[in-house]
Amino acid sequence: MRAAVHTAANRPMRIEELADPRPKAGEVAIDVRSCGACHTDLHVLKGELPFPTPTVLGHEVAGVIAEVGPNVSGFEVGDRVVTSFIMPCGQCEQCARGNEEICQRFFEFNRGKGRLYDDETRLFRPDGEPVWMYSMGGLAERCVTPATSVYRVPDGVELRDVASVGCSTMTAYGALRHAANVHVGDTVAVVAAGGVGSALIQLAAVFGASVIIAVDISEKKLAGARKLGATHAVNSAEADAPAAIRELTGGRGVDVAFEALGAVPTFNIARDSVVEGGQIVVVGIAARGTTGEFDLATIARRKLQIKGSYGAKPRRDMPVLLDLVARGLLRPQDAISRHYPFEQVQEAYDALKRGETVGRAVIDIG
Repeated sequence: MRAAVHTAANRPMRIEELADPRPKAGEVAIDVRSCGACHTDLHVLKGELPFPTPTVLGHEVAGVIAEVGPNVSGFEVGDRVVTSFIMPCGQCEQCARGNEEICQRFFEFNRGKGRLYDDETRLFRPDGEPVWMYSMGGLAERCVTPATSVYRVPDGVELRDVASVGCSTMTAYGALRHAANVHVGDTVAVVAAGGVGSALIQLAAVFGASVIIAVDISEKKLAGARKLGATHAVNSAEADAPAAIRELTGGRGVDVAFEALGAVPTFNIARDSVVEGGQIVVVGIAARGTTGEFDLATIARRKLQIKGSYGAKPRRDMPVLLDLVARGLLRPQDAISRHYPFEQVQEAYDALKRGETVGRAVIDIG
């Protein structure tokens, strides 16, 4: 099969021929139709998140099941499916507590070493050299993943429309539902209107937020945010964003500010934009060593809550999201600004690096 292989930081991925991966017990193989281009992949490509090489990135997969491994029930060859980027083992202490989003074995084996839970990769070059996997390694014609990260796509829903549901949309849902527990009538700000930010805006509208303020430095992204449900837009390159947010909320600030990029300037905006008793939810993945500042005196006096949110609870939340899509209440395709053919996979990430991607870009593979 063909796969886009990352070999070193700041070097272009190259499409290589790898051996077709085979599933082991508890796993399925998927013929990939589409894979979203995520900013987390970009962190790895730039060397900001250490990860072994050579590796195949890509963790926003939609495709068709090609092979079912032993001890897997509920799936058949030919099923149309989407994956969650978190692949819960279902056995560790955190999974047992219901915290699948921080599955210990996922971070130990996959995010730490690029392997699945038998401590082995499923990807190899023709000479037998191992190639590591970032999640399931979806930037390839076929990938293998634990069945715990696989979900059927409802009839009538196009696969290419839902590739990113298992990452950006699921991450946004986890931040809104589990971290912030947004209610009808709440006011929210989404700081950075990229892929996850776009999904936060869409879902905040579904949740019934009364005010949804998008903040970004790109007028193009802010225009896209308005189409997705933002009630207001603030260009932080031209205005004092916290002051503008307070003005838009009658001087009070928002109930929840979501930081969706993983950068100091966006964190500072979120930090300074909430009402007393409000929540700052950090969703964006920052490069290692990135630090934000906070006046400790204000945390207690203003009763502020600072939370981190990573992904969501896949086996609980993915069926909910796919049901919203099936009923037309959530349209992830509206956040997709461009589709790239597989041969232009590096171009998709170059555009993301330059800040040109509005919402999400998707690479069509199969």
